Amino acid sequence: MAQRPPAQAGLRHVALFVPDLDACEHFYCTVLGMKEEWRPDADNLYLSSGNDNLALHRATAPERESPAGSPGLDHIGFVLDQIEHVDLWHSFLQSQQVPIAQPPRTHRDGARSLYCRDPAGNLVQLIYHPPIAGWRG
Repeated sequence: MAQRPPAQAGLRHVALFVPDLDACEHFYCTVLGMKEEWRPDADNLYLSSGNDNLALHRATAPERESPAGSPGLDHIGFVLDQIEHVDLWHSFLQSQQVPIAQPPRTHRDGARSLYCRDPAGNLVQLIYHPPIAGWRG
């Protein structure tokens, strides 16, 4: 029996097909503050918050449009460093007319989060989760 290799370092990459690449770029860069890492062509964009990578691919076929074309994808999440930041983000997202899917709430484990929708309809969570808050790698 093969021995388990060293532990993986956590989920750091998500790729999404989106019907409106420009609107999603605005949401993830201007609203959430991610930075462009690489734009290989007009249909693909790679973003980062410094410790992750989000790939946005222009959906060119209806079966690749989100969320119907992403079976199993529930949401993507962005970690916040302090519990108070959840409510600050909620207010900011509302001021930017971002659709709120679920307002801030505190979970049984002490985490606090909110859910919103990106322009492609993907569910995006902003979460303070004590075991990983403040971790920068």
